[in-house]
Amino acid sequence: MPSAPETVDDVVAALAAHEYLADEGLATSIFLAMTLHRPLLLEGEAGVGKTEVAKVLARWTGGELLRLQCYEGIDAAQAVYEWDYSRQLLHLRALEASGGAVSEDELYTERFLVRRPLLRALESPLVGAPPVLLVDEVDRADDEFEAFLLEILSDWAISVPELGVVRAAVPPIAVLTSNRTRDVHDALKRRCVYHWISHPDFDRELAILRVRAPEVPVALARQVAAAVEALRGLELYKPPGVAETIDWAQALAALGRAHLDERSVDVTLGTILKYREDQERVRAHGVSELVDAAVARSA
Repeated sequence: MPSAPETVDDVVAALAAHEYLADEGLATSIFLAMTLHRPLLLEGEAGVGKTEVAKVLARWTGGELLRLQCYEGIDAAQAVYEWDYSRQLLHLRALEASGGAVSEDELYTERFLVRRPLLRALESPLVGAPPVLLVDEVDRADDEFEAFLLEILSDWAISVPELGVVRAAVPPIAVLTSNRTRDVHDALKRRCVYHWISHPDFDRELAILRVRAPEVPVALARQVAAAVEALRGLELYKPPGVAETIDWAQALAALGRAHLDERSVDVTLGTILKYREDQERVRAHGVSELVDAAVARSA
């Protein structure tokens, strides 16, 4: 792959070749992020395919995927680097046993350095594809960690006190995701190309099903896509994402179903809805009505 795609259409085609169907808005954002060497911040409901973007970019470019899963309490040691204290201690004891002199400096060399995803992303080689850095669910991290990211995402550099400044010779392709459990700070957004990923419409969801689950009969895939579209209109606590749509279609196909029917939908709701309250809401709405609407929509 070239260092950056030449057109937005190149992005669309490349992602499609790796089974990810992006609309023009998402493809344009990816194109700009790669061309301008800016991080890409993707927001959207859980399950719409944000994390998958980074995985597909890694498969497309051939760059190593470096994933940093964010959570409350994550700090620089877990994200950038830490020292291997157990190996340092063993080294000290070996020196003492042999009567050798102990120098503090030799304990803080690369030999004892444990690289975490952010540092590894900055140490990408000059040749070959740059790594794809996935900072997943950045909204789960504390404000302090989010602020810590600003320097890295602005300068593609970080200071390691014992070793000096590490600066990326080639910026990684950086993808940040957020489920919007809280607002990401404006300062971070300003450094990124931003894109909101919505649930796909009927046609796009059907196309995704045909690509990702080709074993599912066409008629069943159409009815599943239509049913999922209807489910998302029921104001559920957790509307189904694309991953759940694929799981549901594959589950129905595994049961030998070629079309939706009330009984099959009722017993497989657990593959598409993961909250009891949502399942009860659908049953209160009427599974039969859902099936009838899906069949009519898909005709």
